[in-house]
Amino acid sequence: MQIDVLTLFPHVFTSFKETSMIARALQKGLLHIECIDIRAFSQMKHKNADDYPFGGGSGMLMTAPPIAGAMRYAMQRHPSARRIFLGPRGKTLTQEKARELAAEDSLILLCGHYEGVDQRALDRYTDEELSIGDYILTGGETAAMVVIDCLTRLIPGVLGCQESTEDESFSSGLLEYPQYTRPRVFEGVSVPETLINGNHAQILHWRRREALLATMRFRPDLLDACTLSDEDRACIQEG
Repeated sequence: MQIDVLTLFPHVFTSFKETSMIARALQKGLLHIECIDIRAFSQMKHKNADDYPFGGGSGMLMTAPPIAGAMRYAMQRHPSARRIFLGPRGKTLTQEKARELAAEDSLILLCGHYEGVDQRALDRYTDEELSIGDYILTGGETAAMVVIDCLTRLIPGVLGCQESTEDESFSSGLLEYPQYTRPRVFEGVSVPETLINGNHAQILHWRRREALLATMRFRPDLLDACTLSDEDRACIQEG
């Protein structure tokens, strides 16, 4: 998968690309990330990429020309890339949306900054807007990292075990069940007996029940979109 990131601050991605799962995906050739400096396409003397908004208002806006130049450069390299602006008006990133985007061969992520972006750049050079939540960030770089991290986990071959992505929270529509590792007893609390008795059917039943109960406790809204069996409903009522 190829991801081009259009940003005013490409250096902030350096350590991100050198760490953990992202680094492994890059080393395996399963993921390619290029950070494109928007300022490099500015025609201004000092490579400015911002200006005051027409009509007044606080703060500065990212100007359209350098964004257009950076986007044209990225599009020449990847003409079919899906172009996404990371901003607050877009559809919220979900696991379902992540799967959709992970199926793409290439993406171009535009990181906003300051008080926003000239609307003409968005209208002409982006296909959609994507939000990672209802809160305000200083810039889109952090959001881009969240998106890349989320998508990378879904690229075949990145994780050691494909079941890892299937078992994680939100993959089934439910939160993940509690998990335990050694020691078997920690500060007087033992691992649930079901998990160490070797009965795989009982373990699967326990995990499903605990995932249902965790979802009911922490995110009951998710249950509305889940297909629940009679057994599932009985677990919820008992919990």
